[in-house]
Amino acid sequence: MKTMSLWSAALCMVLVCCVSCKSKQSAYKAAYEQAKERQMTEAPVQEEEIAPVSKSKTTTAPTVTRQERITPVAGEDATGIKLYSVVIGSFRNKTNAYSLKDRMQRDGYMPVLGENEQGMLRVILTSHERRQDADASRAEVMRKYYPDFQDAWILERRY
Repeated sequence: MKTMSLWSAALCMVLVCCVSCKSKQSAYKAAYEQAKERQMTEAPVQEEEIAPVSKSKTTTAPTVTRQERITPVAGEDATGIKLYSVVIGSFRNKTNAYSLKDRMQRDGYMPVLGENEQGMLRVILTSHERRQDADASRAEVMRKYYPDFQDAWILERRY
């Protein structure tokens, strides 16, 4: 008998909660429909034409160059790091570095992970023998991935 009364009390509580939620939902729905109806009856406002923002913004920031002694991380292609490299990310956490590397591989690049003397992992997107080529590659990366990688920089490898 006691369990029957407990079950009926619990059922009543559930029903009360459901009914109260339904009433709130219907009140919100009614208010929404009224607002929508008012919006439809008001005179249409003429919108100004706005020029689209170009995603190919160019940066006028000077190219940051750092000189570091860098070695490829175990399992990386050592020939992938040349004299000048475009670095798009620096991490202490290996998971973050490998995540960015995988993202760039899916985009068709062949990034290389290098480690400096302080243990920072550098995600090197492209690597070149000439500084001009590295600058051009950095600019292309910044244009292609705008607004991401606007802090990409050039690593000059020391031996």
